[in-house]
Amino acid sequence: MYPHSQNPFVVGTPVPPEKFIGRTSLIQTAFDQINNCSHLAIWGGLGTGKTSLLTKIASPDTWRQNGQDPSSAVIVRFSCEAIEPYFTPSGFWTKILSLIKDHLQTEPELQEQVNTLLAEGRASKDSLRQILRELAKNQKLLVLLIDDYDIALEQNQEYSDENMQKFLGECRNLAVHSEGKRNFSIIVTSKKRLNDLSPRLNPNQSPWYNHYLFRQIKPFDNTEIEQLLKPFNKPITPELRQAVGEIAGGHPTLLQNAGFWLYQELKHNNEPQIEEFIKEFERNTQPFFDSLWQRCNNKEQNLLMLMALSKLRGRLHPRRRYDLKDVDLILTQNDRILTSLEEQGVIKRVVANGNNTSNFTSSLMEKWVIQEIWNSNEDSLKQRQKEFLNLMSHQQSENMKNAIVWIGKNKNDVIASLQFIGNIVQKIIQFLAI
Repeated sequence: MYPHSQNPFVVGTPVPPEKFIGRTSLIQTAFDQINNCSHLAIWGGLGTGKTSLLTKIASPDTWRQNGQDPSSAVIVRFSCEAIEPYFTPSGFWTKILSLIKDHLQTEPELQEQVNTLLAEGRASKDSLRQILRELAKNQKLLVLLIDDYDIALEQNQEYSDENMQKFLGECRNLAVHSEGKRNFSIIVTSKKRLNDLSPRLNPNQSPWYNHYLFRQIKPFDNTEIEQLLKPFNKPITPELRQAVGEIAGGHPTLLQNAGFWLYQELKHNNEPQIEEFIKEFERNTQPFFDSLWQRCNNKEQNLLMLMALSKLRGRLHPRRRYDLKDVDLILTQNDRILTSLEEQGVIKRVVANGNNTSNFTSSLMEKWVIQEIWNSNEDSLKQRQKEFLNLMSHQQSENMKNAIVWIGKNKNDVIASLQFIGNIVQKIIQFLAI
């Protein structure tokens, strides 16, 4: 079908700028903030493409496409995960200065200043302010693109709460009160809103995160899904969009994985097999779903289990069901947690017939949660039941425990109920293999 073409889908690495799609509004917002020497905080769930977005913003071609001259700026992009072995303020400032130095080949005098600061171990906000002043003399802007900024909001053995408060205050001072703010812009990404990750605040001070404009990066919408699927050279029908959305939930990471495998099979004139696709897709995305689950706190995990149990019960034969009452009431009472899960891209909420309905964004995430329930042992179940009481009554908690036990004893019924995933995959393959 595609005998001479390279696979256009990207797996296991950030999408390169030339293959990046969508996010037009976010990119425009980023350059508006850069142009105004202001700052932007982009947050979104796992697999929504935050790293790929920063890579796109850092590209010289993207600068030119947005009417900016890339040579007028020193563009530094890095992840807080790269500061090893632990995040520390000194490691943060050292990383920034080291990367700035690498961008100053055409300015040897300024590069030598940075070398001196690094050699003397004087990497700090003050040394960065010094470099900002020198860049301003040369009419150059400094743009910091900082990925995984949540790590700067997590304590470690070398980074106490006091260290964190001081560091965040320094960042605010540099961004708002220094001379350098006239040629300085920061764009950070995180998995949740910075104010949701924030350490305790001093009520007598302005919140440290107030200098950011906040924007969420969400799962792909229908237009972006269509754009991603263009390499298949097939008309993207509403049915296909729906099927792809159900299996991948609009997550760029999941969509790239699905597209990569399907394209590879079709390229070799192989008609993909449903069971093989599901096994391959689950194998390749297992780390993604595991991370998504582990990033949820106990209350979020328990609500996801409740949702999965409720949906599973509806698929079982009427004679083979467990008792599970007041699910909608429990979900309504925990709206704030559902909002957090929605913002992380784990669930989606829609209004149908005047009622709010919560669904998993990916059908495979639903299956993953069922498997987590399936793997519950006696000790973990006892611990879960204690936690259930933070969400529901004693009777509801008992019903939940009994449902989990029922699943462990009736695996064949559970497996049969998961056939709906195969039906979704079948639709995708039928559309793309014709």
